[in-house]
Amino acid sequence: MKKIQLEILGLSSSQSQSGSFALILGERHGNRRLPIIIGMFEAQSIAIQIEKINPNRPLTHDLFKSFAEQVNVSIIEVLISDLKEGVFYSKIVCTDGANTFELDSRPSDAIAIGLRFGVPIYTVESVMSEAGIILSDLDEGAESDDDDDDDDDETGSTRPEATETREPSGQVSLDELTKMLAQALEREDYEKAAKIRDELNKRNGGKE
Repeated sequence: MKKIQLEILGLSSSQSQSGSFALILGERHGNRRLPIIIGMFEAQSIAIQIEKINPNRPLTHDLFKSFAEQVNVSIIEVLISDLKEGVFYSKIVCTDGANTFELDSRPSDAIAIGLRFGVPIYTVESVMSEAGIILSDLDEGAESDDDDDDDDDETGSTRPEATETREPSGQVSLDELTKMLAQALEREDYEKAAKIRDELNKRNGGKE
């Protein structure tokens, strides 16, 4: 199983969902990004560790680290191992010196704990292929769409109405979704980008 190392690129608060944040992970040796929507507590715990802030009382993830150290267990790595129906799954890989074992975890908790142990974060190609966003490709697509819009303006024609870009079922077309994804990324609205990406994945999966 080939693993892809990730690094944390940032956290952005949700403007549409109160209490939600988008955690942006980037491929260490590549140009793909992996947005994951997480809760407020987990986002705070991750941010505190990134900024090296010492809270007055230990958070749950700090407690986990203290407990693990007391029983001589250390963390080797964090692995975002699977993606099912838009939900990410992860594992915390641990060792007691003699045996290696895995703990199932939400990615947000696994990453918050992994940061406290200073261990690498990985995912697998199947997850990155399905949920990763390639910025360069999307940027090129957006530029191409912008050029097309300019050509329409020059000929005096107007941009098609929303109903013309919808499929018979009433859904927005794949081309329009791709353009919306590129625009969301340009605005760094990673939460919206993640939702659009999930919809694209559903559409593509349904046609296979």
